[in-house]
Amino acid sequence: MPSLDAQELAAIADNPYRADFPLLADNPDLVFLDSAATAQRPAMVLDAQRRFYETMNANPLRGLYGLSVAATQAIADARAHIARFIGAEDGDEVVFTRNASESLNLVASSLGGLVLTPGDEVAVTIMEHHSNVIPWQQACARTGAHLVYLRPNEDFVITPDELDRKIGPRTKIVAVTQLSNVLGTEVDVATIAARAHGVGAKVVVDGAQSVPHLRVDVRAMGCDLLAFSAHKMGGPMGVGVLWGHKDLLDAMPPFLTGGEMIDSVTETDAVWAPVPQKFEAGTQDAAGIYATDACLTYLEEHDFAALERRERLLARYLTERLADLPFVDIIGPAAPERHLAVTSFNVRSVHPHDVASILDMSHVCVRAGHHCAEPLLRWLDVSSTCRASVAFYNDASDIDRLVAGLNQVWQVFHGSN
Repeated sequence: MPSLDAQELAAIADNPYRADFPLLADNPDLVFLDSAATAQRPAMVLDAQRRFYETMNANPLRGLYGLSVAATQAIADARAHIARFIGAEDGDEVVFTRNASESLNLVASSLGGLVLTPGDEVAVTIMEHHSNVIPWQQACARTGAHLVYLRPNEDFVITPDELDRKIGPRTKIVAVTQLSNVLGTEVDVATIAARAHGVGAKVVVDGAQSVPHLRVDVRAMGCDLLAFSAHKMGGPMGVGVLWGHKDLLDAMPPFLTGGEMIDSVTETDAVWAPVPQKFEAGTQDAAGIYATDACLTYLEEHDFAALERRERLLARYLTERLADLPFVDIIGPAAPERHLAVTSFNVRSVHPHDVASILDMSHVCVRAGHHCAEPLLRWLDVSSTCRASVAFYNDASDIDRLVAGLNQVWQVFHGSN
């Protein structure tokens, strides 16, 4: 049974947030437990995106007339807001991309080409999303470097001994997720960063799952670069962020070339624009960036720390309710408090796709598959899993509906509990 006390249970039974999200408010029977893939959007974000097109629709940086100046200022304000939100010092350290995957590809191509030579090593964890594995595979193939995997112990912790074994004088880049999108476990990035910097390596963090759920501080974490997406935290799709130390971004060559990322061009050569424009070829999704600014405002107005506490309670409740089902196997740590926002599981002898399809008949949305983390699943010796992921706009009744749906799944295949 859940270990939450009466006050904690009451906190997640009450839901003052669902009404802020039009899709959820308009579909009261819907249980959305797939926020790790993409979050729902509050009305405040949807309104902001429309407001940009209705009141300041112009290409930023390309005009001296009022609309373009307003659009340019909106993008600058968003950069500064994002920098404050992640504990960075300067909005010019914020680069806009299409998503976290593009941000990580940018880093692997640009930083990889800058620092990697034959025989060097790039260390990643076995828990990475494909977006933080494949770009490094490609970078190693181009440069003659080698990919090294950090593997957690039986408690799903990357130990100091593992760091000592895998991070050494040949390590030039360490790329790690801060929060596993399969296990829901937080990685001790600060410890990894200290070990990496001790051998002169740069630290790249995939924050796609962590930034929406944790108060991330890049200075406290000690990373050199951080990637995340707006859409996983309630912002629009199509907006990604890459933060990096200014001196490092200055040293890195551009990833894409074209309009807005140049200072001057001759018939034979070009001079790049300063950071961040150097990495922002072409027209950016200005309306999406403006709406991302509104998303951060929404999170802060509702006390981000309080939202994080609520999500931790929801994750505990979710994991404990699943653990009570005798036919469910939880993937990852047994301790419910080790899961943040995400719990993956399997129903014994039932394929995850069948589980998800039957749950959908009851309007319960969960993910099924390998979650773009095939190396991890192979290491765990499972081919696919179900994944339920919560956000602050969920409540205990959503999880109760999931449990009822899983009981129905078992009955469909086995006739009884």
